[in-house]
Amino acid sequence: MRRREFMQAMGSGLAAAAMSATAGAAASKHPGRPNFVIILADDMGFSDLGCYGSEIATPHLDGLARDGVRFTHFYSAARCCPSRASLLTGLYPHQAGMGGMVTRGETAAEEGPYQGYLNRSCVTLAEVLRHAGYRTYMSGKWHVGERPEHWPRQRGFDRYYGLISGASSYWGILEQERDRRAFALDDERIVPGGDTFYMTDAFTEYAVTWLEEHAGREEPFLLYLAYTAPHWPLHAWPEDIAKYRGKYARGWDTLRAERYERLVNLGIIDPKWKLSPRDPDVPAWEDADNPADWDLRMAVYAAMVDRLDQGVGRVLAALRRLGQEENTLVMFLSDNGGCHESVEGRNLNTPGTEPGERGSFVAYRRPWANASNTPFRLFKHWVHEGGIATPFIARWPGGIARKDALEHQVGHITDIMATCLDLAGADYPDTFNGQTITPCEGRSLAPVFRGERREPHERLYWEHMGNRAVREGDWKLVAAKDGDWALYNLAEDRTELNDLSKAMPERAEALFKAWDAWADRVGARKPA
Repeated sequence: MRRREFMQAMGSGLAAAAMSATAGAAASKHPGRPNFVIILADDMGFSDLGCYGSEIATPHLDGLARDGVRFTHFYSAARCCPSRASLLTGLYPHQAGMGGMVTRGETAAEEGPYQGYLNRSCVTLAEVLRHAGYRTYMSGKWHVGERPEHWPRQRGFDRYYGLISGASSYWGILEQERDRRAFALDDERIVPGGDTFYMTDAFTEYAVTWLEEHAGREEPFLLYLAYTAPHWPLHAWPEDIAKYRGKYARGWDTLRAERYERLVNLGIIDPKWKLSPRDPDVPAWEDADNPADWDLRMAVYAAMVDRLDQGVGRVLAALRRLGQEENTLVMFLSDNGGCHESVEGRNLNTPGTEPGERGSFVAYRRPWANASNTPFRLFKHWVHEGGIATPFIARWPGGIARKDALEHQVGHITDIMATCLDLAGADYPDTFNGQTITPCEGRSLAPVFRGERREPHERLYWEHMGNRAVREGDWKLVAAKDGDWALYNLAEDRTELNDLSKAMPERAEALFKAWDAWADRVGARKPA
């Protein structure tokens, strides 16, 4: 369903409210209680935005950065479901029941850290803010509970439109995927599609609709806009692809070198951090098979990021038009690093189609994901920097005086809950709906926004699918599944090239013991 159809279905009253002359009244009546807009990209790498070194056109996100703060050390939880759980709850994924992936369909996993849906020992940002007097809206990918009793409206959102499940065709739910993919408007399951439907645009349309629906209300609001872009499959409008076709024929090696240089020049990375070598499973560009196909794949990926940015521009324009810009904190990040996966084995690609077209179902794969994650190594799913380092941009004209600022303090996805509650003057509950609630792990970023030093996390921890890590200050201990632990000094070597575990065994052992105790505390699985 397109936005104009939705507006017609809702009647003229909603449209009239959107044009109300009192649209800006709510912001002026609550100068100390900002609105929140949280925008989440899906599988977008560290260097995929212009303001983070990319050649992709992202003028609206670049503008957001110029008017606010860019973080250089911000972390996700390594993958879609865990990151979404942490963002929504302020907890480590395991504490919220999302240590692994979502439970599909009606099959419920055993309750616990890996049950595959948000548990009742956590509380969502929407639940707390709604209790504190906020209106709460969401548009986009949910992916933290697929059964109707776990959908967004059951976890604190007043309005919802989007994809309940994981990745899907951007042109609508495929017939052969309808038993595995769910789309919803509020509590009703729907099947979007049609010649004009494109998922990224639809999420933007409804985000703007929710803002317009809010016009004239006195309450502040939360809008959570969770795009699927640029997650596979590679689908984009032809006019967006045309902007980039041929620009990647120079190959991934050149692209990584160019992005690295821009990252250094922007001050986002320290020049003493060497560019990680090309991934060992990626050939040199001159040895690549079918370079024209590879060029097209990256062109489509770039077009998807471009279209996401266009959507962000429309949301920011709506905030201005409705008089809400000054008192709205906008935060942007990605759920994990670029994705190395190949999806051809799903047999959803129609023979004879090209990447980007309807009927195609392919990914940009490991070589381009390696470029997306410049300068780091490894990818989504791992907890090396390439899997967990994300751009993070914050802008709040009425509350953040800093402009075009780079922030090198460390932030974590759990901090979003703590930040919003701090700025809203809302209390994180000990109990909710009769359930004891796990204490929040995040720490407010408000002091950082003011340009102050905040008390950092003593340590940050990760575990996903056997990949595990702990960071304490500048020190990080990390291991891939079934791999040995390695120790890195991130101040000197953030690209994780010089393992110091044998040179500094006592430090490595202390960090391991800290991770081991954390795993016991949150229920994270340990290697056999």
